[in-house]
Amino acid sequence: MFTRRRFLTATSATGLTLAASGLAAPAIAQDARTIREAEQLRDRALQDNVAYGLVSELTTRFGPRLAGSESEQASARWGADKFREMGFDNVSIEEFPLALWNRGEARVEILSPFPQPLEVVSLGGSHATPPEGIEGEAAIFETYQQMLDQPVGSLTGKIAVVLQDTVQAQDGRGYGATSPIRGNGPTEAARRGAVGYVLRSLGTHDHRFAHTGATRVGEGTVPSFAMSPPDADQLRRLIALTDQPVRMRLFSTAGFTGQTVSQNVIGEVRGSGAPDEIIVIGGHLDSWDLGTGAIDDGAGVAITAAALKLIEDMPRRPRRTIRVVWWGSEEVSQPAPSQGLAGARFYASSRTDEMANHVAISESDFGAGPIYSLGLPPGAADTDFRRAAQAVLTPLGVLFDGAPATGGGPDTGPTVALGVPAFRLNQDGTDYFDWHHTADDVLDRIDPDNLDQNVAAWAAFLWLLANSDVDFRALRPAQ
Repeated sequence: MFTRRRFLTATSATGLTLAASGLAAPAIAQDARTIREAEQLRDRALQDNVAYGLVSELTTRFGPRLAGSESEQASARWGADKFREMGFDNVSIEEFPLALWNRGEARVEILSPFPQPLEVVSLGGSHATPPEGIEGEAAIFETYQQMLDQPVGSLTGKIAVVLQDTVQAQDGRGYGATSPIRGNGPTEAARRGAVGYVLRSLGTHDHRFAHTGATRVGEGTVPSFAMSPPDADQLRRLIALTDQPVRMRLFSTAGFTGQTVSQNVIGEVRGSGAPDEIIVIGGHLDSWDLGTGAIDDGAGVAITAAALKLIEDMPRRPRRTIRVVWWGSEEVSQPAPSQGLAGARFYASSRTDEMANHVAISESDFGAGPIYSLGLPPGAADTDFRRAAQAVLTPLGVLFDGAPATGGGPDTGPTVALGVPAFRLNQDGTDYFDWHHTADDVLDRIDPDNLDQNVAAWAAFLWLLANSDVDFRALRPAQ
């Protein structure tokens, strides 16, 4: 946990070190005034910011915010009102069409040899079983690769089950490695003839609740479910006790139920010197329907809005424009050709003529753990800008990550694909996948001190970037 006491100690020590070494002056990318203001923003954020109040009100007023639902739409109107209250410029709600998916009911049970129910949820975008459900022999695999190794047609009439664990990691790479099990698994199971699909939840805990999450949508998939980690372990023990085949029954009423709209909520602090140069930040406003979306991604929208509010309150305007976007419909995939990240795709496709003026983009979408490292675009490591940012952020416990940032979060992907550089303020996600996409994604999972540390890092870094003339595109190494 980040603590203010630790910060104050680090600040004092760092200040003395810089002063004694004479590094403070040469290590600046902007004038000394900008550096000093970034430090002031950093310190102010640790004492007074609106982030926790925002995520608390969002999750309490609206609860779950499934993409395209009345709850998500109402939260967007509330968000726009908040942006206006905070003094942001050019506040707007931009709607786009969406297919509405509903979870309905889901049940999975073992019929034989040891009958018992399993704790499951339907995967997002999955479709329903027939009203009588689906029964079949389970083809059980320890790893996803084992299933992929099966020839086409070898699972005909069977229910494919994958028990592979998700490895816990600070940067979430364990989830990245296993996410194809959920995203592509139902399609790959169907290609091999399976009539249903069940995976071990992509979670890093031992609690008996299952994780939802999006899977590929469209023809060529089968009804798909995630079971809780303890139920996956139970199934492992069960098959070790017998040589008999395991038979299962699947039932689901999930599916797309009609057309609706989602929306992006946008606000800015307009730049004073180079207003057409735009830095984009934000998070996604929608959530899954099991919890209240506090860490995914109520925390992210609150962090970025609170950081921009601190900048709005500064005596002078930043040189460049900073735009905050609360993207809609990040979670639920859409039928082809739209697929996932509907709000992010709409933002990028509706601004193609503006992309050359986008300086950089990043998103807070990894919970509310403390930020531990900064990632910059390729070519930015050996620059005065990096040295200035590192000096300002180090007292917060934020180190520089030498690996270039190639993306700034899921919703930045369509914009990055159009050539916009990304940066990352990397959060400690060691326990993020304990609660991610579950009923336990609630406000109680957020530590207010950690939330403040996030806001401090974002506000200070954005002030440096917005008042610099650094051109990340020009810094890219030659291909």
